[in-house]
Amino acid sequence: MLSVMGPIDLTKLHATGNDFLVWTDLDGRPGPSAAAARALCDRHTGIGADGLIVCRPGTDGADATMVLHNADGGIAEMSGNGIRALAWAAAAAGLGGDTMLVDTGAGRRTVVVGRDAGGAVTHATVDMGPVTFAPDAIPITASSPFDLTATVGDATYRGDAAGMGNPHFVCLVDDVDGVPVATHGPRLETDPRFPRRTNVEFVAVAGADRLRMRVWERGVGETRSCGTGACAAAAVAHRRGLVGPVVTVAVPGGTLQVELGDTIRLGGPVVPVFDVRVDPDHLGSEAG
Repeated sequence: MLSVMGPIDLTKLHATGNDFLVWTDLDGRPGPSAAAARALCDRHTGIGADGLIVCRPGTDGADATMVLHNADGGIAEMSGNGIRALAWAAAAAGLGGDTMLVDTGAGRRTVVVGRDAGGAVTHATVDMGPVTFAPDAIPITASSPFDLTATVGDATYRGDAAGMGNPHFVCLVDDVDGVPVATHGPRLETDPRFPRRTNVEFVAVAGADRLRMRVWERGVGETRSCGTGACAAAAVAHRRGLVGPVVTVAVPGGTLQVELGDTIRLGGPVVPVFDVRVDPDHLGSEAG
């Protein structure tokens, strides 16, 4: 069994192409196992998504709680696009108003939703908290997170590590389109200096306030967008004097807005795709 008793109702959403399945559980049912998350996120034998999010009512003053499984079934601390997708589902369930407090594995976050004339949520902006460059907090075993190099085959990548509640290795490149993300991404994800593995951003400066980015997400693969990755990329580029404090990050799935300050604000669209009822125990060979 996959630890979810019976069918569940899911909403598939995407945030600049980063797609998630959101299960809004108001009844305190058992959470999905890693096998259930893998089965649901599988794009061939399941529904397909970059991650599975469980949205539950909050406690101790929070409006909602987010538990995020990556597509490989592992628990992720935080997702900037994922929490914006969760905010859509939380608003639909009546959990909080236009401003809501959400507890995550990386701490409590504030999300503000934007609505269209009919009241439907179309946009969400989240206060992602501060970036960290402290090695122990990222975490990274190197004495400094700055000016790192990593060689894969005949390519050498240079950049900085940063923490956004999860680890990132931001590699500065001249041309993101020419990077073999599918082959080099997994090698960099498992760089031994990152004890929890790492997300990997390949970033090119496209102007004083614009970056282009492709990303290899830890436990997922290449995705069309990554919210925490956009924040880490903007913070690294800003620290190096390459961009200003307000940055548009262009990703394959669209554009994200990042505002840098004492904390980092991430904004972008949220789009519902469909609702579905499914019994995870009936999916894939892992269901037994």
